[in-house]
Amino acid sequence: MLLNPVRPWRSIDRRKSRQIHVGPVPVGGDAPISVQTMTNTDTRDVAATVAQVQAAAEAGADIVRVSVPDEASARALRDIVRESPVPIVADIHFHYRRAIEAAEAGAACLRINPGNIGSADRVREVIAAARDHGCSIRIGVNAGSLERHLLEKYGEPCPDAMIESGLEHIRILEDNDFHEFKISVKASDVFMAAAAYQGLAEATDAPIHLGITEAGGLTTGTIKSAIGLGNLLWMGIGDTVRVSLSADPVEEVKVGYEILKALGLRHRGVNIISCPSCARQGFDVIGTVETLEKRLEHIRTPMSLSIIGCVVNGPGEALLTDVGFTGGGAGSGMVYLAGAQSHKLSNDQMIDHIVEQVEKRAAEIEAGNAASEAAE
Repeated sequence: MLLNPVRPWRSIDRRKSRQIHVGPVPVGGDAPISVQTMTNTDTRDVAATVAQVQAAAEAGADIVRVSVPDEASARALRDIVRESPVPIVADIHFHYRRAIEAAEAGAACLRINPGNIGSADRVREVIAAARDHGCSIRIGVNAGSLERHLLEKYGEPCPDAMIESGLEHIRILEDNDFHEFKISVKASDVFMAAAAYQGLAEATDAPIHLGITEAGGLTTGTIKSAIGLGNLLWMGIGDTVRVSLSADPVEEVKVGYEILKALGLRHRGVNIISCPSCARQGFDVIGTVETLEKRLEHIRTPMSLSIIGCVVNGPGEALLTDVGFTGGGAGSGMVYLAGAQSHKLSNDQMIDHIVEQVEKRAAEIEAGNAASEAAE
């Protein structure tokens, strides 16, 4: 159990959407907001792709998307799916045969634009393959690849054009009595994406996949995604997220969780509350936090840790966290456990001792959760 329960003034009322499944992962309805990423390996290289999928899953990814641009990639997908610990989404563009092959290979979801894969007959074939093999579909609208007739109508990519594109694709699936789909309307412009998602959320009850596409590198992309996705999630919009970064897919997963964690929508691992440091600090706050982030990556249990350099805010923060350390003087500080002052500790013993206390607290929380589940 977390020390910090969600309070009414900080809760979010999520938009009511219907629920679908991506393999065993529920998306929409009252399901937790899932975190996704995408591999950047050559899909034909099964070993490299599986290794990246496994690394993303270890970081917490619920779903991983894999590009399927050619027939060889579709063949490799079967082995990737078999070895993957999480559901695999096949990313398909234009070629309807790749979508059918991906469904046959065991993909849990097909990312397509129904209007971009050919005639009505071809669309029906893809939908039939998805239905026969238990695949869901993600309609993926992107501001950079809108249909020509919409660009001619609106003059340029804009929220209304993106919404209209999404609803046209939805209509194709629904006309074929297929309802196991989610939808995204991504743009690299934060304002355009946010407006498109807001309009889409009002126009359909389909689960929504959130993303700011082509957001940039690790720092820039994290900031853009936090602003764009954070605001939409705050409004209750979004059932699954992918943070698009020019970085290791594991970083996308980490950032996705941090955004959800900041909004109290999902908790995984240790939430470190730390000060930016100043002349009052009683120890090297920045170096300590950097080391602890690495040392505590293996903890999956939701819990909180405060690392504060001095006694101005340290005791107050520590009262609200599972484990805390507040800098004092003469080379030592105070350890707090479960919100209560516990014992003094020298700075040179701090990191190992904090890791030990966090691991102990995580084990206690897990034991309590297991006992509660057994009692039910």
